[in-house]
Formats: sequence, structure tokens, C-alpha cells
Amino acid sequence: MNNNGIGTMPANGRYQAAVRDGFWNKYIALVQDVVIPYQYEALHDRVPEAAPSYAIANFEIAAGRRTGEYGGMVFQDSDVAKWLEAVAYSLMLKPDAELERRADEVIDLVGEAQQPDGYLNTYFTIKEPGKRWTNLTDCHELYCAGHFIEAAVAYYEATGKDKLLNIMRRMVDYVDTVFGPEDGKLKGYDGHQEIELALVKLYRLTGEEKYLKLSAFFINERGQQPNFLVEEWKQRDQVSHWLGRTEQMDPAYNQADVPVREQEVAVGHSVRAVYMYTAMADLAAITGDAGLREACERLWANMTGKQMYITGGIGSTHHGEAFTFDYDLPNDTAYAETCASIGLIFFARRMLELSPDARYADVMERALYNNVLGSMAQDGKHYFYVNPLEVWPQACKHDPGKHHVKSERQGWFGCACCPPNVARLLTSLDQYIYTVHGDTAYVNLYIGSEWTTALGGTNVSIEQQSSFPWEGKVSFRVNPEQAADFGLALRIPSWSDGMQLSINGQPQQDAFSTEQGYLVLRRLWQPGDLVEVDIPMEAHRVYSHPNLRADAQKAAIQRGPLVYCLEEADNGQPLSSITWSAASGFTDRFEPALLGGAVIVEGSGFRTESGSWEDGLYSRRKPQSQPVKVTAVPYYLWGNRGSGEMTVWVKEDRI
Repeated sequence: MNNNGIGTMPANGRYQAAVRDGFWNKYIALVQDVVIPYQYEALHDRVPEAAPSYAIANFEIAAGRRTGEYGGMVFQDSDVAKWLEAVAYSLMLKPDAELERRADEVIDLVGEAQQPDGYLNTYFTIKEPGKRWTNLTDCHELYCAGHFIEAAVAYYEATGKDKLLNIMRRMVDYVDTVFGPEDGKLKGYDGHQEIELALVKLYRLTGEEKYLKLSAFFINERGQQPNFLVEEWKQRDQVSHWLGRTEQMDPAYNQADVPVREQEVAVGHSVRAVYMYTAMADLAAITGDAGLREACERLWANMTGKQMYITGGIGSTHHGEAFTFDYDLPNDTAYAETCASIGLIFFARRMLELSPDARYADVMERALYNNVLGSMAQDGKHYFYVNPLEVWPQACKHDPGKHHVKSERQGWFGCACCPPNVARLLTSLDQYIYTVHGDTAYVNLYIGSEWTTALGGTNVSIEQQSSFPWEGKVSFRVNPEQAADFGLALRIPSWSDGMQLSINGQPQQDAFSTEQGYLVLRRLWQPGDLVEVDIPMEAHRVYSHPNLRADAQKAAIQRGPLVYCLEEADNGQPLSSITWSAASGFTDRFEPALLGGAVIVEGSGFRTESGSWEDGLYSRRKPQSQPVKVTAVPYYLWGNRGSGEMTVWVKEDRI
């Protein structure tokens, strides 16, 4: 503990690295140089082409600096919190006095908006001051508090400044007087999970047991009978914040229909689900709760094995931004919200802390390189909230069932949860590369980085150099302070057929074991030992489960961690007229002129010719097809060359 009684162990993870990667440093710099400043202006309503945020204005009104009415969503405060968290991670990577000054000013404003008893929420302070905690189902009070707790922890770790931390400790102390199992307290929880995982971070930073107990209370109370959310809805005369008076209320939407340890499948709002699963895994790791761990494993298996897109997107319907049922993954109406994939990455990392199983890292990599990275334009100023796998721009404009799907990224959103979420993830990417179990270091992501930890009774620094995602060559310079026995475990990617390995230039064939999807090297390591790995990256077809109807008789293309798609810019339209040739292979080449440089994949196929069609809308005659060269680009780059058609899954000629 330091003089403030706060531990020095990072609350966001026990092991942190510095990213030194040619691919990812470009995006981290984009966040630092463009995204964070842009979002600061957006939060202040100073971006003319973007929808107003109202976020800072709400805090100014709540603080008494100005007069006016509350604006934006009921959870608008959380955008400010996520911006502050991204700033904190950015400051950990690169000092910036001006950025820190701006963040301190925002923190001062937040402090002024806090109420005398510690309560902090601008919606209820400004708009409904007498109705605190009366609509936890819809109004996100604890959700907003959770995001500010995460920001406070990160900002303290980055700067050593405890003003925001003290603000949020006051808020949590107040929350602890309102909620709990004791008589006279609310035995409830927020409709949108978030505070649960945030309280674990606060516990890890401070060592205060009451924060861990409060997190566990919120998790354990969820789904108990009588159902808190249902009873609260009845007390409000069945009135919803969003829908007005309703005839029914389904707590499954909030993952509150049954206790968390009894849940079998991923249901309801996808972001809420993965935030809750993240907290459950955290608590299982800290407390050793076997029931929570088993529930996490069941829910992970269902979600990633039956309800996840090939891009790492989850939540297939725009109705409630939710899961539907197993194998229901439509492409052209997909929701796959960016925040949901970010939450999936959070969950994956916590599962890796529980168990060194490569399947968690595989999903983390899939979501990161495809759904999350693809949500942000290359200029850092435009974003997708929804991440479809098939787009027909005309249908997006005219089909009410596809109004949520966009063919071009937007500058900002009225509900702007995703952009600051992307910023805070990319600036904290160092926390996802490695984990440690016992005396073995596990490499989960092949991202160039420098990392120091303790293994085999000594401090060890590891320098990773990676050519991902374009090539599969990776090296590790291992430097223990003194010769030591420990393990180095390298993930065997699910998309690769094999790995070639050498140590100090000598090929290795039997110097390792394979454990839970990792190639594990255990030896007496000497300072300067060099491990080199070559992971083959060939473009290949991917097929879906027969029960996944949307992708029946179709194939997708993947090369390394990247899923590929066809765009109208390369292949014309309609893309639906193209069929892969099952007999042909693929070639790939690096195209430096494509949006900063990328590997494109080319293959052979057929195009149905509409010009030969002479029989009206329908005919007994099969249309003619002609051979055509087909070009695929990484999914994360789609939509950066103007509006046009896009598809990930393409019909395949199986004759």
C-alpha cells in the first residue's frame, strides 16, 4: 500500500506491456492524435456535422455553471466517463500535459456536479431529482457510476491524481448505504450491468473488501425471486422509461430471469450480458466460486459456439440489440454492436485469467481484428454502431427492417456508447497480450510489445516482434535477470495448420508440449534467448454449421486473423450474382495503395449476367454465367471507399 492506502497493483490486470507494433501502433496513435481530441469536441457539442452529445452541458447544468434542460440519453454521463478512461490509458502510453489539463478540468466539473451525499448522475439531478433508484431497469444510474469508477481507477493509475477516485469512492460509499442484503436496503441491481466489473477494479486497487462484497451482491441478487425488476416495474404502474405503459416486462432481456449460476444460454441485450459475464469471471477468479466459473464456461460455449458471427460480432437482432436463439445469425440485418464485441473481449480476457485456454484468445483476436477494428473509419472520425456482414445500400434506405444498417460510418451518434469504448480499448491494448499462470507466461495475441514480469523466481523481460496480421513471423527475445526455469506458452491460432519453431536459430520439434491450444516451452532460459515462430497464413474458405441457415451453401474467406469481404468497389454490383468456384484456390498480395496498405485475396468465380435475361421477373430458363476474377479485402477496411455493396459470405459452386 502507498500513503493513500491504495495498492500499486494495476486494477485492470496484473501484467501490462508496452505495445511496439507496426500495425497496432498506427491505430493507437490515431486514437491519441485524432479520436480523443475529436471526441472531446463532440462531447462539448462543437462538431457541426455530428449529432449533439449534450454530455458536458449536462454536467455544467448539474454543477450550476449554466442553466438549461437535460439533453441526450438517460445514460449520457457514461460517454464522459469512457472518454476520461481512454485519456488515462493514453497518458500511460505518452505524457501529454495539455490533454491532462483538459481531463483535470472535466474531473473538476464532475466533482462540482456531485451531490452532497455523494450521489452522481446528471439526469436525476437535473430532470427527475426526486426519483433516484425508482427505475433501475431502464435508467442506468449504476451503469453510469460503473463507467466513472473504471475511469477513476485508470486515471489514478496513470497520473497518481486521486480527485476522481475520491469522487467515486464517495459515490460507492453512498450506493453501499442504499443497496445490500441488510434490512431497509434495496435488494436490487441495475438493468444494465457495468458497476459489477467496475467494483472489482476498485477492490483490486484499494483492497477494500466492501467493494468486492457489493459487486458480489449485485451479481448474486440478479434473478432471485421475487424478481426485483418485475416488482419495480409494477410499482411504477408498469411504465417504462422508453416505451411508456407496457403490458409485460421480460427480465430475460436484462439477464435477470433466473439466478446467474443457473443460466444456460446467452439471452437478452448483448452488451449487458457480456459485461455481466466479465464480472462473474472476475469474481470466480478472486473468490474461487465454482458455480460462477461453471456458469461462465457454459455461457461462453453457447455464445461463441452458437450465437457469434465469424467477425466476432454478437447480438443478432436490432430489436433490443439482443441475442435471439442458437444459429440465428442473419447477415443483412445483423446488429453485432461494436460495444458488444468489446465486452466479449473483456470477457475473453477474464476467462484467460481463469484458465489458459487458447479458445478464449482465439475469440478475443477474432473480435479485435474484425468487428471492433472495422467499426472505426481510417480517419478516426466516423464509426459504425452496427456491424453487418452484408450490405445493399438501397435496402438500408428503403427497407424499414434494415434501417439500423448503414453503408457508411457516421460522425457521431445520439447514443454514442461505441466510439469512446473503441478508444478506451485500443489505448489499453497492452493489457490483453499476455497472462501468467504459475511459472508460465502465455502469449495470447501476437502483437509487438515489450513486457516485464516475474517468472521462475526472477524478473523477466520479453520483447515480442510481430509481422501480424499480414505475415505469420513472430520472434521473442527472452531476458531473465538470471538464468531461470519457467514456461513460455505460444497460442496455436485456430486458423492455422501448424507452427514452425526455433530457439537461438535451432529448429525445435520435440522441445515443447501442446496444452489447451498453446505450444509450451519449458526450459532453463538464459538472457538473450531468441524464440522464432512462423505461423502459416494462407487464404482459405470457412464454412458454417449446417444449422446456420443464413450461410448455407456459402463460404467466407479468412487469412490469418482477418476475415475478408467483397466490396462493390472491386467487384461491381450486384454482389449477389457472384459465386465462388469450389475448384479454384486463392492468391494473395500486399496492395500498398489500399487504405494504407493491406493484403488482398483474389480468386475465381462466376457472375450471373443480367444482360442475358429477357423474360421479365421470373423465367423457367436458368440465367447464363461467365467466369470472373473476384477480389476480397479485409472486413475491417470495408466502407472506407464510399457507399456500396458488401458481403462476407458468398455462394459457392459445388459442382
